[in-house]
Amino acid sequence: MSNVAGRSAHDRVAVGRSGRRRRGPRPLGSGVVARQIQSVERAAALLRLLGGAGRPLALAELAAAVDLPRPTVHGILRTLRDEGLVAQDQASGRYLLGEGLDRLGTPWDRHDLRSRAMNWADALAAGTGCAVYLGVPSVDGRGVDVVHHVFRPDGSPQTLRTNTVQPLHATAWGLCLLAFAPASVRVPEPLDRYTRRTLTDPAALTRELTASRRRGWAADPGGWEPGTGGLAVAVRSGGGLTVAALGIGAPAEQLFSSDGRPRPDPLVQLTGAAAEIADGLEGLR
Repeated sequence: MSNVAGRSAHDRVAVGRSGRRRRGPRPLGSGVVARQIQSVERAAALLRLLGGAGRPLALAELAAAVDLPRPTVHGILRTLRDEGLVAQDQASGRYLLGEGLDRLGTPWDRHDLRSRAMNWADALAAGTGCAVYLGVPSVDGRGVDVVHHVFRPDGSPQTLRTNTVQPLHATAWGLCLLAFAPASVRVPEPLDRYTRRTLTDPAALTRELTASRRRGWAADPGGWEPGTGGLAVAVRSGGGLTVAALGIGAPAEQLFSSDGRPRPDPLVQLTGAAAEIADGLEGLR
């Protein structure tokens, strides 16, 4: 009996027709990851070509330069164009670098964000009876900068919070920014305590951020001001990046039921307003 026939079933799977042993199967999903990496490499090659050409290039030129089929190159260019990284001359159909490249790494203009959010923030305050906050990361990255604040419509004495910096770990809008920030962003330390509900344990904060990402919103049961709760959702750009956090604040019992869960209606209105603001950002940059 040959050595091949005498091997176990597991071994026979790993032996080719020539009798030579092949590598075992790749881990599940590795092929998908490899294809994604390959797509990024191809996109980068096309961007380098467009950047170094000094003139718009035709699809045929680009496909020949990277030695890929035209449909493949066209699909990559279409995606890059949708993201603003590549532009297409309407007259000739040729491709050139898009304006979106100039804005990579540049924060969104806070005045633009505020102006796009104002009407929706006012309507959200009227609909929920809550104060509304629009927050972005502070310049030093250690807090959340409130760029817009709408008072609760109940006529109670309130302090304007616009242009104030609040802690990331103790407010719903700060927790939201942390939860949906790039992986490279680190939580500022120390985690100062402001109330008995403030998250000061790094492990507990990590669990809360994970939960926020999973459910799509962040909650503060009173970690910044005693008895005052908050809910926040991310405002995303067309590319899916979080550019701000939209939040509502009110007495905790107005936002949360006795079991600690957020009341459905304010959360639904908040999510809808954030989506409308995000839609308004399309084409802004």
